[in-house]
Amino acid sequence: MAEEKFDKIHIALMQDMLPVGLAMVDRVRQGGLTKVWEVIKQSNAPLEELKKEGDSAAKSFREKLDNVSPGLGNPVMRVEIDIENPIDTSSQMQDKEELMTLLSRIESTLEDLEAYFREDSAESSNIS
Repeated sequence: MAEEKFDKIHIALMQDMLPVGLAMVDRVRQGGLTKVWEVIKQSNAPLEELKKEGDSAAKSFREKLDNVSPGLGNPVMRVEIDIENPIDTSSQMQDKEELMTLLSRIESTLEDLEAYFREDSAESSNIS
């Protein structure tokens, strides 16, 4: 349970907070705190705008973290799989029967071909 909470925090940090933080750092480098204040003042959704701005830098940073330790930058997400409808065994049996019938026909055809070629080679050896 505690590990699951840690994973959720890790994912939130990597996918939401990291891009915003990197965009803010980039804006500070470009024009100081006034550049950060501009986006906050002018935008209806400043965090979303900062997240969009920082997405590419965050992606690159996460990839570098993954090179250090896999799963550190792009956390592995747990997935649960639930199968609701079990496989119908009667259809499996029918499929097996159809397959056996098909294989029997193929085997019979191959035997016919072998017999034909045996007869053909016997006739050609009699002609010579």
